[in-house]
Amino acid sequence: MEYLIKVHCIRHVYPDKTEVNLCGLDFVVQPGERVVILGPNGAGKTTLLSHILGLLAPVEGHVEVMGMQPHKHFNQVRKHIGIVFQNVEEQIIGPRVYDDIAFSLRNERLSRQLVDERVKEIASMLGIESILGKIPHYLSGGQKKKVALAGAISMMPEILILDEPFNGLDPRSKEEMINLLNRLNREKGMTLVITTHDINIVPDISDLIYLIDKGLIITKGSPDDVFGQADLLRDANLQLPLLMDLFDRLRKKGYPLKLPVSLDDAEAQLERILSDQTKKNFA
Repeated sequence: MEYLIKVHCIRHVYPDKTEVNLCGLDFVVQPGERVVILGPNGAGKTTLLSHILGLLAPVEGHVEVMGMQPHKHFNQVRKHIGIVFQNVEEQIIGPRVYDDIAFSLRNERLSRQLVDERVKEIASMLGIESILGKIPHYLSGGQKKKVALAGAISMMPEILILDEPFNGLDPRSKEEMINLLNRLNREKGMTLVITTHDINIVPDISDLIYLIDKGLIITKGSPDDVFGQADLLRDANLQLPLLMDLFDRLRKKGYPLKLPVSLDDAEAQLERILSDQTKKNFA
């Protein structure tokens, strides 16, 4: 299959008659991609995710996941998708961390031994072996995110969808979550679809970005491509990552800079300019 997910120009009407249209570019996700959806509040990100998950059915348009229409083949589609909701408290249902991770495995009637092996494997991968016997309610925010992630990947789905997974995390926990997600993508081949407002971490977690504003998918591309359109982001009430914003301002003042793809890239560019300036001063 050329793509795992394809969404084309959908329209949805909620029970209170609120109408949400999401058109413009098609939303397409290829196997193994890390895809980030950016957009201000009310842009249509939640509506998009809900259609992909089969929680909503479009009035118009087309949604396809793994070759199926999610709202018509909900149970089949969900076997291929892991989901971490924005409010993880609502999806952690086990009395202990171990039970929550084991929930889907037990529903599939796997043997007790296989369930135990899989739970311990996932707990080791996420570094939560020490809390398997804990009651989820008393865990920290970062630990709860890991427990929700562990439950979402217990069946090793092809697609992992995460709605604002970095909300409420301190810098260290964000770094851990980024490393975990990239490891799942790299080692397990999981396709990632992520919504986030934390624009500064987007270059570290994405191959492809879709920018949504006012019900339109207005552009897509690599982090370089999308963040290179600074005015387009600002028009969508989004800010550039701080480092890119600084370099964009310096570029407009005439400095020979390009938007950096990483901290190392930014450091190298600044060192080059400082070195050139030093040579001029001593010439």
